[in-house]
Amino acid sequence: MSIFDDLGAEQERLEKILSGLDEAQWRSASAAEGWTIADVVLHLAQSEEAAAATVTHGTLRAGLGAVAGDTMDARANAAVRMERPVLPSGPAEVFARWQRARQAALAAMRAADPDQPVPWMVGTLKPATLATTRLAEHWAHGLDIAGPLGADFPDTGRLRHIAWLAHRTLPYALSLAGEPAAAVRCELTAPDGAEVWRFGPPDAESAITGAAGAFCRVAAQRLDPERSGLEASGPAGTTALRLVRTYAA
Repeated sequence: MSIFDDLGAEQERLEKILSGLDEAQWRSASAAEGWTIADVVLHLAQSEEAAAATVTHGTLRAGLGAVAGDTMDARANAAVRMERPVLPSGPAEVFARWQRARQAALAAMRAADPDQPVPWMVGTLKPATLATTRLAEHWAHGLDIAGPLGADFPDTGRLRHIAWLAHRTLPYALSLAGEPAAAVRCELTAPDGAEVWRFGPPDAESAITGAAGAFCRVAAQRLDPERSGLEASGPAGTTALRLVRTYAA
């Protein structure tokens, strides 16, 4: 399946969970600090509106792209706070808005020139890579939603995209922290327990090995590296595991 198919599948999984929530559940706390489940979905809607805008118009002029902040977390919080008071229909409106936004963004990414980068937060990305970041965010926030609800949310083969993104982003993460560039090999056991996903040069001195699900959770800042069960080796392995991420700062 393509990255676009897998993004759609991840979003549909989340949609099934959300479609069964009552008002109290929508307004209950998510695992994202300070946000209700409705807030998380509002953030996803804003992000998808930004994705659709950048692919269609070449500018971040909507949703999350329309607010200022020193960090991405600050921008996300500001955007959610700004729109909370102007949603008269509450969770139902948020849910419908996210559905429209995610369908529009996915259609735009599918139709875009695959070789033409578009602006996204701190740089430019080709449509397939942008779709990968959207999959990573929907998966991470799916954890934020499913965990408190006790909803079933098993790891799937779609994590391969997220693991690839985390490894691809390592040079940025190291540079942002003032660390020297380093080659890092990742050898990650897929959720099926049989396949091993490998990223990076096979002869790299530094490596991260272990479960792909744990690696993706660490990269999404949903799991402490020291509690992940992942093994880091070589001169840069521990630093890379501490700094790995799937998103821009």
